[in-house]
Amino acid sequence: MSQSAARIAENEAQATPFFARFARWVERQVGRSSTFLLAIAVVVLWGASGPIFGWSDTWQLVINTATTIVTFLMVFVIQNTQTRDTQAMQLKLDELIRVNTAARNSFINLEEMSEADVERMRAALTALATMEPAAKSTARGSGQAK
Repeated sequence: MSQSAARIAENEAQATPFFARFARWVERQVGRSSTFLLAIAVVVLWGASGPIFGWSDTWQLVINTATTIVTFLMVFVIQNTQTRDTQAMQLKLDELIRVNTAARNSFINLEEMSEADVERMRAALTALATMEPAAKSTARGSGQAK
């Protein structure tokens, strides 16, 4: 790695909050097929150890507690990564709307509008969409379209 790339990585690490970096790292690790295989192996080993522990309540409690803790923590990691990805996608879409002269700038920050405002825009677009096919068929019928 070059010195400039190392400096950029260091600056990004300092600028990004610890939890965001941690969540991104966990996201990458959990998304691997090897992690899935590891999880299957843990479950198989747990199941195979049942006879050793006499299928006891403690034996069952181990897997129940472990999966509950992992699930609880993963909710926050998943929410963090989904929120970040959604925000990035919204910014990209906003930029595409902003630079496209045919697009309506009123769609920028649509996700920040109230539910009633979003519903009004949806209804208006639905009305426009139903009018367009009628206008096209009228133009074809009058010989204007080839």
